[in-house]
Amino acid sequence: MSPPFTISDLRQRPAFFDTVADRIWRAWWKPDNYPLGHITGLLRENIADTPIPLALVAHDGEEFLGTASVIASDLKERPQLTPWIAAVWVEPRARQRGVGSALVNRATQDCFALGFSRAYLCARPQRSALYERLGWIPIERDLGPHQLIVFIRDANPAGGGINRSPP
Repeated sequence: MSPPFTISDLRQRPAFFDTVADRIWRAWWKPDNYPLGHITGLLRENIADTPIPLALVAHDGEEFLGTASVIASDLKERPQLTPWIAAVWVEPRARQRGVGSALVNRATQDCFALGFSRAYLCARPQRSALYERLGWIPIERDLGPHQLIVFIRDANPAGGGINRSPP
């Protein structure tokens, strides 16, 4: 059974651009006093005709439900790791409906479809249970000022061991 919503590439649904920029800004950048224009500029890179970065939007018709991005690097402490699933946001009214899981899974599959054998994700500790349920494996904890957890997901998890020590 398919979910009662659609996940689209932001390039195909540009009407959601301002909403995606606003949600990413409010969730992660506004608290550190970055202007909305900073995020709008970064998000414009997702509209370019390049494989990465890309932004996904979950929607029910014209109703925005959530977003997730695939970017080259998400942690200045780990620039050698790529690609990253980032900026996962689900509207409060759409939570607990599988939207976040579907966005993360789609973004992960998009990474693998581009030929990457591994993807990364970081999250605050209170969000870790969701990612672990989705098959992400924590490889590092307490990173940076937000005490982030770094997760890894392999395209072929049965194909070899994941090194759980910090990169």
